[in-house]
Amino acid sequence: MKLFEQLRDKIISKDAKVGIIGLGYVGLPLAVEFAKAGFDTTGFDIDSNRVEDINRGKSYIPDVSEKDIEKLVKDKLLHATLDYKALKIVDAIIICVPTPLRKTREPDISFIISSVEKVAKNIRQGHIIVLESTTYPGTTEEVILPMLKSSNLKVGKDFFLAFSPERVDPGNKKWTTKNIPKIVGGVTSQCTEIARLLYSQVIKEVIPVSSTRVAEMTKLLENTFRSVNIGLVNELSRMCHKLGVDVWEVIDAASTKPFGFMPFYPGPGLGGHCLPVDPLYLSWKARLHGFDARFIELAAQVNSDMPGYVVERISSALNVHKKPVHGSRIFIIGVTYKKDVRDVRESPAVEIINLIIEKGGIVSYHDPYVPEIEVGNSKFRSVALNKPILEVADCVVIITDHSSIDYQFLIKNASLIIDTRNALKGSREAKGKVVKL
Repeated sequence: MKLFEQLRDKIISKDAKVGIIGLGYVGLPLAVEFAKAGFDTTGFDIDSNRVEDINRGKSYIPDVSEKDIEKLVKDKLLHATLDYKALKIVDAIIICVPTPLRKTREPDISFIISSVEKVAKNIRQGHIIVLESTTYPGTTEEVILPMLKSSNLKVGKDFFLAFSPERVDPGNKKWTTKNIPKIVGGVTSQCTEIARLLYSQVIKEVIPVSSTRVAEMTKLLENTFRSVNIGLVNELSRMCHKLGVDVWEVIDAASTKPFGFMPFYPGPGLGGHCLPVDPLYLSWKARLHGFDARFIELAAQVNSDMPGYVVERISSALNVHKKPVHGSRIFIIGVTYKKDVRDVRESPAVEIINLIIEKGGIVSYHDPYVPEIEVGNSKFRSVALNKPILEVADCVVIITDHSSIDYQFLIKNASLIIDTRNALKGSREAKGKVVKL
């Protein structure tokens, strides 16, 4: 029987063993779904704390239920390891590692390279290998495939290689790993089919595309679309401020149009592992081919300028009260990059705090998800949200609009609030003390 048919039968019968490299916001939820579907699932990570937590039945990601992990570990369907030699005994290898930017704003695929090196040392006939990490078009075939071909195994015959972009939205209760449609594109048609079959065991809808490049480009289009539109509305918010128009009201009004308009909202800047990074992967690849991605670069510039703009608005609001930033007590609400998550990667709050400190402001913060944060050479601990801290604050700045924050309590006890998320929308008591972005 051909390897393709053997692997297909293993997947259908759930006898295939699944290995997930990288147990973060993407990898851990995916590992849990495979284990819940009955697959023997092994998680691989270089972080010993993550490995220990999983093997003790603990979850370190809010979107993943600790009860689920505890049960799956107890049922011996899920375990984690630091030993990458165990890749030899799994049938499916899915790579879910970070892909940040270098300081030069060029792609850093070192985590992918490191993972594939480990795979190459342990590859065998019958493996299906899938990359989920966001990257530039061509990575799978130009970088990964040559590394795996050195084993003298033939792709599409001896092993199977595909790309399937992750679409995780941390904190989203409606759209999860299981029900977000999955794109898969293989190096060969058989690679695509095996990858489609694998994911269809745990995800409701799997959509095959013609190549790995199409799959890679799809993810970049999705996030570039968001980045460009957020850049547009961020620029519009600054324009509306100059014109004396409430940008939030404008967006709400435009949203009543039943066609041709999709609402995007301004904010203090982009954060997380996708939006600030992914479009620049695309523009970098475009430059290599002599194409200038002007929309993408402009949107990135507008979005990256927003933390500075927020600090300008803080300074202006304090000036109205005859106070400089220097020496003022500025209390930050929320330091994660989005509401109701623990992730501070690329969070605009970090830059905003740093800029305030440079101007001599005295910063403190409250975030129920982040007990401690480091900004430059300074460490801060989250403080309680209470009446005394609000009464002594010269300015309260809402950076992240967590659902658990008592916003009426803020309005009642703070003298000046900068609201970058429209969290205080519709509050009558807010008039006179709230400055909206």
